Amino acid sequence: MEQRTLGKQGLAVSALGLGCMGMSEFYGPGDEAESIATIDRALELGITLLDTADVYGPYTNEELVGRTIRGRRDRVIIATKFGIVRRADDPAYRGVSGKPEYVRQSCEGSLKRLGIDTIDLYYLHRVDPDTPIEETVGAMARLIEEGKVRYIGLSEAAPATVRRAHAVHPIAAVQNEYSLGTREPEDALLPTCRELGIGIVAYSPLGRGFLTGAIRRFEDFAADDFRRNVPRFQGANFQKNLDLVEKIRELAAAKGATASQLALRWVLDQGQDIVPIPGTKRRQYLEENVGALDVNLTREDHAAIDALMPRGAVSGARYSEAGMRAVGR
Repeated sequence: MEQRTLGKQGLAVSALGLGCMGMSEFYGPGDEAESIATIDRALELGITLLDTADVYGPYTNEELVGRTIRGRRDRVIIATKFGIVRRADDPAYRGVSGKPEYVRQSCEGSLKRLGIDTIDLYYLHRVDPDTPIEETVGAMARLIEEGKVRYIGLSEAAPATVRRAHAVHPIAAVQNEYSLGTREPEDALLPTCRELGIGIVAYSPLGRGFLTGAIRRFEDFAADDFRRNVPRFQGANFQKNLDLVEKIRELAAAKGATASQLALRWVLDQGQDIVPIPGTKRRQYLEENVGALDVNLTREDHAAIDALMPRGAVSGARYSEAGMRAVGR
């Protein structure tokens, strides 16, 4: 598979990664056997970047990834995250901590659950407004000095925060939601990262599955699927956005591709410094996603896509009100 480099420090990864979150939580019921088979198939297809976090499950997703890669550590780049705090006694609770002592505590826990000695790419999942980013990144840098982490990254950080963090220690990658339906990173985040030589990891490059065209009704979301609480999938927004996806599906069909493949190819074409990590827990969709690498979009195709789904066309916020307050700090 095509390789791309995240950051000036030289972290080489497959052009497509695999987001593992949905295997354990948030997108309806899971199937552990199929999830393991999906990771196995990803490695067979040449995917090297596996993305997880301590908050997924919580904790169980790292354990699942760790069990699955055992004996094949040299074939994978493990990216995990810390900073979102959950409580066993309150499943709905979400806090944020970037305190130096929490950085170390979280890293030790992730290493144990993953069953590895070193995390390849360690992200701050959300910026802690009560802890200076310099203190958090300084603690992360010490983990590199100790050999527990190879590279560090940030997730959903404001451009100014990225700049401050990078001044403390080189940041290899910034992870942010980026897709045909979420293009805000183009305003300032992408230019800042490119100025500083930082890679972009695009999560939800398929618009949390909506750009696949497979979701036709709000009722298609399982009862415990968190997308039921996302404004862009609620009320009139749902149908407005579905109409946009239908146009993309028709254009993709004319290219002999699926809507998913066209949407992923679009993200891939935005720059060699961008690595999408579409998430799936099924081999069928994994293989479809990898097929995006064989899709060729011409300049005319890109113009047509922009005309059908221009910036700002998607209706509704990408997170709940509380979720939006936690991003872009």
